[in-house]
Amino acid sequence: MNLPLRTLGFYPNTWGVNQTFADITRLQKTPQPVILSTETKTLRLDLAKTAIIVIDMQNDFCHPDGWLSHIGVDVNPARQPIAPLQKLLPQLRAADVSIIWLNWGNRPDLLNISAGLLHVYNPTGEGVGLGDALPSNGAKVLMKDSWAAAVVDELPQLPTDIRVDKYRMSGFWDTPLDSILKNLGITTILFTGVNADQCVFTTLCDANFLGYDCILVQDCTATTSPEYCWQATLYNVKQCFGFVTDSSAIVTALNN
Repeated sequence: MNLPLRTLGFYPNTWGVNQTFADITRLQKTPQPVILSTETKTLRLDLAKTAIIVIDMQNDFCHPDGWLSHIGVDVNPARQPIAPLQKLLPQLRAADVSIIWLNWGNRPDLLNISAGLLHVYNPTGEGVGLGDALPSNGAKVLMKDSWAAAVVDELPQLPTDIRVDKYRMSGFWDTPLDSILKNLGITTILFTGVNADQCVFTTLCDANFLGYDCILVQDCTATTSPEYCWQATLYNVKQCFGFVTDSSAIVTALNN
């Protein structure tokens, strides 16, 4: 008599096992092919193997009481992705596309943060940097579970979404992001969030180096850097690392 198999792992990266047998063939996702227009080519991609990563849409970067505003940066550009993401994310959830929130969420002791990283946020050593309290409300800059590191209220996160803390501009360094994507069977990533030329771009580059197909969603991405930084980012993504599209093209792909 054959014994029943129990499932180990996360779909689709699963085994079926019992005391004497292990089925390591793994399940296959049902393909969901769609046609997506980008600025350089028309793509045929599989939604079943696609995830969207929303990067750093956090109070410290996008709220007028956050860290960027504290140091004198106009955060209005960083808020531009909010409205298109509000429209796009529910449609992607309805299509069973994985939603991944990739955000700075540092350890309180900052033991995995180098002096060079601390210098980026506090170049004189006398200002408000990583882990320091914001004068406006006492929230600690980009510290995990603080108001400063929280995603802006306008972008609700659902229990079915996936959250990953990061500690560098690239979300692949010192994090489980690559393992999570592989367990989900993801091969294509939609990139959104801020800042386009910094955390979004470095994460996208590392994804490309790891073999993922990369698509930057232009209207769901922004930067507080000068315009030439934005233009260079778009150029380099199209030239070297992937494709550029917008949320309206994705919605059209979902509905056709």
